[in-house]
Amino acid sequence: MSRRTHVSIAARFALAAWLAGATAAWAGPEVPGAAGRYAITGATVHTVTRGDVPNATLVFENGRIVSIEANGAVPAGAKVIDQKGRHVYPGFIDANTQLGLIEVGTVTGANDTQEVGNVNPNLRAEVMVNPDSDLLPVARVNGVTSALVIPGGGAIHGLSALLHLDGWTQEDMTVQRAVALHVNWPNMTPQRAWWMQQSDEDQNRQRDEAIAAIRSAFDDARAYEKARAAEGAAGVPKHDADTRWDAMRRVVRGEVPVWFHADHVAQIRALLAFVDEQKLTRVAIVGGRDAWMLAPELKARDIAVIVAGTEVMPGRRWDAYDEAFALPGKLAAAGVRFCIASQGGGFSAANVRNLPHHAGFAAAFGLPREEALKAVTLYPAQIVGAGDRLGSIEPGKIADLQITDGDPLETTTQCLAVFIAGRPVEMSNRQVRLFQKYDARPRGPHARAR
Repeated sequence: MSRRTHVSIAARFALAAWLAGATAAWAGPEVPGAAGRYAITGATVHTVTRGDVPNATLVFENGRIVSIEANGAVPAGAKVIDQKGRHVYPGFIDANTQLGLIEVGTVTGANDTQEVGNVNPNLRAEVMVNPDSDLLPVARVNGVTSALVIPGGGAIHGLSALLHLDGWTQEDMTVQRAVALHVNWPNMTPQRAWWMQQSDEDQNRQRDEAIAAIRSAFDDARAYEKARAAEGAAGVPKHDADTRWDAMRRVVRGEVPVWFHADHVAQIRALLAFVDEQKLTRVAIVGGRDAWMLAPELKARDIAVIVAGTEVMPGRRWDAYDEAFALPGKLAAAGVRFCIASQGGGFSAANVRNLPHHAGFAAAFGLPREEALKAVTLYPAQIVGAGDRLGSIEPGKIADLQITDGDPLETTTQCLAVFIAGRPVEMSNRQVRLFQKYDARPRGPHARAR
């Protein structure tokens, strides 16, 4: 391990120790947003929306940002955090993850990512998440402060929720419920690969069954909404409640968006036809590997694309090596609303910490650096409907912040401290504790030098 890495880790723990001492009076549980008054001084504040403020005084109180001023005065009673020469950025937001729903994939009781049943619109991510997951601290020590957690399983997954990655309870963590209903659109053409054991006919049959189930669910939900809305009129009996269709009432009324998970151009064309058929007006695409091929139509329809990671291999043998790296830049150039997220699914939950690096790859392959930063801060906040609260450093917004020693999109940059809803969070996790444990092991004469 390099000397610089040791110094950076030492700096992180020194700052964490200071924060622990500064907040020693906070005995017992706290509610997010109930933090005291802080002033970060001397650092360059990267607001995302209003440019960079060098040698700034950033004041936040009770979980909200109060002011950002160059060489500003420190208000009375504020806990001062001198960070001269360092940088303050908004916390990152991952808009495609199952973080908190899985701990150990091979243990059934620790894996809540694959629900039984094909149509599960009544699933709610905020009541499924585990606030004590060891994967949450792993993500937040690299500046990820919020995540859109998405249920899994079946054709219709359920309702996602935007969650802070800190809190004693699920209620503490929840920023926004029912962000979107998630629909997994099936492959339109048979997949041929060494792991695929099903015939083309079986794959086509399963595709047709999945699409029929999705269509039937929306039709049934519309009929249910019509029947429930008519209750109370003369001669209309009361209908029995159904939790699945109750969950979709706001969807068919257009109050909750529908996010379709799809990558290939044939899938996207098919789901757009379904959107027209069902007269859905609030739609987004998750994944979108081929979205650049239909960029003009997506822009005209104002359909956002949540790019599911850039650190991935090409999807087809004939695709260019930089297909995934260049996708965000192509969408931005075409004027399509987008953000960059992690790959989604239970396997990638442990790697949400790499979210800024996905944006860094995009910046190296055509996406302007300022846009790359917005793609993991402001843009996901706007797409999920929380742009008035998160995603940038502005007065009145929630104080989700990170302090770094450089550009957070670079892999060599260290995140030194994180604030979620104005509270400093512990900059440690299971991986850090294991590093400390084995770094302090007894060393024999043949051990490598530090």
